[in-house]
Amino acid sequence: MTSPPDTRPIVVGIDPDPTDRAALAWAADEVDRRKRPLRLVHAREAPPSRYRTAELRAAWETWDEALRTLGTHALEQAEALVKGRRPKVDVSALLVEGDAATVLREQAREAAAVVLGSRHLTAVQELVRSLAVAVPVIAHAHCPVIVVREARHITQQPPFFVVGVDGSPDSKTAVDYAFEEAALCGAGLRALYVWHPPLLGVLDEQAAQQECRRLLSEIVAGRTSAYPDVEVHHEVVRGHPVKVLSEASAHALGLVVGSRGRGGFAGLLLGSVSQGVLHHALCPVMVVPHPRP
Repeated sequence: MTSPPDTRPIVVGIDPDPTDRAALAWAADEVDRRKRPLRLVHAREAPPSRYRTAELRAAWETWDEALRTLGTHALEQAEALVKGRRPKVDVSALLVEGDAATVLREQAREAAAVVLGSRHLTAVQELVRSLAVAVPVIAHAHCPVIVVREARHITQQPPFFVVGVDGSPDSKTAVDYAFEEAALCGAGLRALYVWHPPLLGVLDEQAAQQECRRLLSEIVAGRTSAYPDVEVHHEVVRGHPVKVLSEASAHALGLVVGSRGRGGFAGLLLGSVSQGVLHHALCPVMVVPHPRP
């Protein structure tokens, strides 16, 4: 007996800024590759409750209507862009009242993936705007969350993805996703185990790195038979995970990391690494959670 097809949509958050469209274009291409529906979601922030008084009723109703009109127009523009780029894609639009992080966290419950935009701003601006949405969505989503930079970067030929590996269940799930994504895009895969010695050092550094190589080879080898067309390069690199992975992302199609595995430092959660690469990576970042019960 065959299982029913997985029809969960890929959800993309829509910003009213018409120049903020790299994430939308990426999502349109992704649903075309994966043969899934695309759901465009715009969160319409409601006026604060303190303004919902009888005296200010006319003012907040005007404000609310203006936000509704702006959101509707943004969704219409986004849908037109998707149809112009990928005419056969099944696309729907949803205008929801609420703050963006909360709305997209709820949408992630029934999504195959969530795609968000993130422009290169100053550190403070980026934290307040883009990552203020991305981080809470990633922290709670049960599906992959992809953050797409607006700044264009030059990809290397032949194309490749980068995946961070540390041997944890989260990173193993990230490796599965990276192989699948590379196969869909006809790209190669660079699997990196970033090793950072503890502050007090190790008795046998060579043995420690050899164990890292063993774990990396073991994880990668289990996937190559399922994806024989994906050319894989794997290596152990000494350094800080955020720095190494961010530098490796410079000419990649995407950087794939887990969300809660352990990173190179003893006790360092890969959640910290995933947040770090969101700040510094130069390509789309794909944060993949380990399946939860």
